[in-house]
Amino acid sequence: MNVKHIAIAGNIGAGKTTLTTQLARQFGWEAHYEDVADNPYLSDFYHDMHRWSFNLQIYFLNSRYRQILDIQKGSKVVIQDRTIYEDAYIFAPNLHEMGLMSKRDFDNYFTLFEIMSTQVKPPDLLIYLKASIPTLVSHIQARGRDYEGSISIDYLKKLNNRYNQFISTYKAGKLLVIDSDKVDFLNRKEDLGKIVNNIRAELHGLF
Repeated sequence: MNVKHIAIAGNIGAGKTTLTTQLARQFGWEAHYEDVADNPYLSDFYHDMHRWSFNLQIYFLNSRYRQILDIQKGSKVVIQDRTIYEDAYIFAPNLHEMGLMSKRDFDNYFTLFEIMSTQVKPPDLLIYLKASIPTLVSHIQARGRDYEGSISIDYLKKLNNRYNQFISTYKAGKLLVIDSDKVDFLNRKEDLGKIVNNIRAELHGLF
């Protein structure tokens, strides 16, 4: 089996973008990042979640769906920062549960996701960056994005609970869980080296 698609999942501030960059460099993979800089809804969403939640989730769904189609058509091995599953099983239902997305909008969104998900394959390897709330908050504060300043601890906790539930039932493909509380892959070469070796071990079984 040819490996084409590696994906990194994790809560806001777990270290997905950093690890994506490092692994792309280590393995010579092409990196596809979450569309944050050009996202026309993100800043508005954090200031008024109820008004902009549906628009934001549709934007992410569209963006990631196109990314996966490009990966499947292309010839390069791609590592993707965040997955289409996280939007559908974590962020959108969490917004609905918190009363920030109406049932009508959520049902509309999820029906669209179900249709799209039948057209794409799951990643050959899903890497989950598990992180505690203090680690997430530390990373969020360190990068200092203005629009993330209003994210509440309660919001991060709710997302973490959904992530743990999603990962515990994930059966679509290979899964590697990395504890972000215990590794510093940005500053410690030996930590990154261990992750690289673990990924090689997981992928070896795919060939």
